[in-house]
Amino acid sequence: MPALEKISDQRLFGGRQMRFAHDSKVLNCRMQFSVYLPPQAGQKDVPALYWLSGLTCTDENFSAKAGAQRVAAELGIALVIPDTSPRGDQVPDDPEGAYDFGLGAGFYVNATEAPFASHYQMYDYIAKELPALVEAELPLSTRRSISGHSMGGHGALVMALRESGRYCSVSAFAPISNPIHCPWGQKALTGYLGKDESHWQNYDASVLLARRKAELPILVDQGDADQFLAEQLKPEALQAASQSSGSELELRIQPGYDHSYYFIASFIEDHLRFHGRYLLPQS
Repeated sequence: MPALEKISDQRLFGGRQMRFAHDSKVLNCRMQFSVYLPPQAGQKDVPALYWLSGLTCTDENFSAKAGAQRVAAELGIALVIPDTSPRGDQVPDDPEGAYDFGLGAGFYVNATEAPFASHYQMYDYIAKELPALVEAELPLSTRRSISGHSMGGHGALVMALRESGRYCSVSAFAPISNPIHCPWGQKALTGYLGKDESHWQNYDASVLLARRKAELPILVDQGDADQFLAEQLKPEALQAASQSSGSELELRIQPGYDHSYYFIASFIEDHLRFHGRYLLPQS
C-alpha cells in the first residue's frame, strides 16, 4: 500500500482540496487528514500552514467552514489539516463518552498514562510524523507555520514555543491559553499525563512563554462574546507571560465575536496574510 491513500480530490480556486488516509506508526492506527494545495504547487514546492482544530472536530471542519482556500490560493500557501485525535475501534475513549476527552479531544500531547499512551501521541504526530510524510509525498517545502482554534490554538502555541526553528510564525483563534488552570485542560492533562502537575507545564503556552522569549511572531484573536472566555481560555495569562518574557505577541480582542467558525471565517484572511509575511520570500 502506498504511504498515502487519496480519499478525495476536488478543484478549488485553481488548486486542489484533497483528503488522505495513512497508517500512523506514532498513533498506532489509521488516520485521515486534509490538504489544500494552491495553484502554485503545480510548478514548485510551496510552504504550508498547519491548522489544528478544536474539541469534537475532525480534519473536515476547517476545510468546509473557514473559507481559507481563496486567500491560500492567492498567496501560494498550502493548508495541512490533521484530525484532532487518533481514531478507530481499538483507540480508547472517555469512559463516559464526554466530548472533552478521548476521541476528538487529543489535546496535542504525548500521553503517558494507560490506556491512552499506546495511541494518544498527538504532539509527535503533528510536529514530526505528519510533516515528514506530506513533505515527502506532496509538493511542499520545509517552510512551515502553524495555527489553530481553541484546543487547536493551545496545540499550535505549544508546538511553536517548544519546537524552536521548526515554524516561521504561529497564530491562534480563542486558544486554551493556560490549560493547567482551566477545567478542560485539567481534565485532559490529568487523563493523559497523570496527576503530577509538573508534567503538565510543558503543554501550557502561558507557562512556556513566561519561561523564555518566543523566537517567532505570535498573533492571537479572541472574541469578547466567547462563552468560554473567562473559565476556559484565559488570554490574560498569555498576555502577561509575553510581557514578562519580552515576546512578540499581538493579542486582538474582537468585539461581539463568539467561539464559532463564524469568528474564524471573519479573520482567517488576516491570519493567512500574517503567516504569508514569514513563509513567503519578500520582494
